[in-house]
Amino acid sequence: MIKNKTSDGHHRSAPIFKKCTNIRSLKQIHAYIIVNRLTSVRRFIRELVYTTAMSVVGDTLEYAHQVFAQIRKPDMFMWNTMIRGSAESPNPVQAIAVYARMYNRCVKPDEYTFPFVLKACTKLSWVKTGLAIHGRVERFGFGSNAFVRNTLLFFHANCGDLEVAAKLFDASAKADVVAWSALTAGYARRGDLEVARKLFDDMPVKDVVSWNVMITAYAERGEMERARKLFDEVPERDVVTWNAMIAGYVHCGSNEPALELFEEMSRIGGCPDEVTMLSLLSACADLGDLENGEKIHNKVLEMSSGDMSTLLANALVNMYAKCGSKEKALEVFWLIREKDVASWNSIIGGLALHGHAEESINLFKEMQSTTISPNETTLFGVLAACRQAGKVDEGYEYFDLMRSKYKIEPTIKHFAIMVEMLGHAGRLKGAFDFIDSMKIEPSAIIWRILLGACRIHGDVELEKRANEQLLRMRTGQGGDCVLLSNTCFKSFPGRQSKTNPLRGVEISEVGFASTNKVFSMPTAMVELNGFELWEEA
Repeated sequence: MIKNKTSDGHHRSAPIFKKCTNIRSLKQIHAYIIVNRLTSVRRFIRELVYTTAMSVVGDTLEYAHQVFAQIRKPDMFMWNTMIRGSAESPNPVQAIAVYARMYNRCVKPDEYTFPFVLKACTKLSWVKTGLAIHGRVERFGFGSNAFVRNTLLFFHANCGDLEVAAKLFDASAKADVVAWSALTAGYARRGDLEVARKLFDDMPVKDVVSWNVMITAYAERGEMERARKLFDEVPERDVVTWNAMIAGYVHCGSNEPALELFEEMSRIGGCPDEVTMLSLLSACADLGDLENGEKIHNKVLEMSSGDMSTLLANALVNMYAKCGSKEKALEVFWLIREKDVASWNSIIGGLALHGHAEESINLFKEMQSTTISPNETTLFGVLAACRQAGKVDEGYEYFDLMRSKYKIEPTIKHFAIMVEMLGHAGRLKGAFDFIDSMKIEPSAIIWRILLGACRIHGDVELEKRANEQLLRMRTGQGGDCVLLSNTCFKSFPGRQSKTNPLRGVEISEVGFASTNKVFSMPTAMVELNGFELWEEA
């Protein structure tokens, strides 16, 4: 049962939302509350806001915002929960927007409000907004609160004023391990690892967060030996410790050690989370390791009870596509309930790169019938597919759609793939005309692509033109030197080149990136009763 009545006639809340295992069951309970007119029971609504805002059973933050918008008079717990959930999400600007609404409704904040607003400012590097919030903290008298002070210290150490951070690090702060960790993390994030390490070494007491700060700092900068040394010394590890090392190895291209570390984590009973799985799937994708990829997939299913996040599903699609398992990539893709643009990018780009051009193009056509708009990565994947299939005219159509329909300005990689498409098809004059029509300066790679195509198709005159342009750029890159020396060698009558035949520049060299995180933060402005907080991303 969802409700019980106490002796005074009020509803008593049972831990109903703890039984939720996925978004579907969460929505069912919410529907039950509405149908049975329990929306006036504050405890149920508080629990609903918390469960959705904190994404307890999946990515439910947007659902939380929908629920929150329907609440006439949210209490302080609800406001703070929405700010916290938004601040900890991939889109922390929502936390500042919620705070702005709270401010405009003249709701007085408490000591739990500002730390998460400041956390959002730190994640966004919104210095001006953070300074304004610091002013509000002092105005409301929360500056002496340890929780607020530590968050202020972390903000200033990371992106604000280091002198202010140093002043906040007073005698009382030095007795707090959280303050030590905050200041250490700030210096580490700014790249001053020597100061960060000195602070770390001077800490009178180190907790797991302190160790994680330094391990993460070294790992993010590719100093894996120093990271590993600390990792081996840490008295107690949590999932963040393991994630820092695994992600660090993957970032450096040391994918095998990342997988080995996960095996070690599993042996000692460590509990991985979504971040762990994302790093491991990236490692398997880079290695083309289908066997381990399938093992990770099984672990994901075990952890998520079959209801995984879209982010994880996208990573699985990307992994299977890069490992050449088209069937599994498509199987996972079609099982994603709430596909986003990254879902489509993973499958369209993955199939294109592995020679399944027709299916890639057909999937893009299907995407066009949905409400999801393609982005520049999507269009690059489609153009890559057209290149593979030799569909030059269709490629032109999609290229034109970028500006005319989707308002996407082509980047150098889109121009490059078009030149490659034309060159691959032998339409060399068309490729030159296309380059002449570009609104941006052609890069060296574009001329290298065209020079290679001219050599393959034996057009000496156009080859010389491309050669002249590339010489003028004087990039000094190895690839240019090879092509240019081959061109000069060939220009001597009666000489046969003894070098290996020129290989065409492949799509991967142009720079296709199938990413699962597509965030574009525009300039944001929040008006707070007479003054504006604004930042540029």
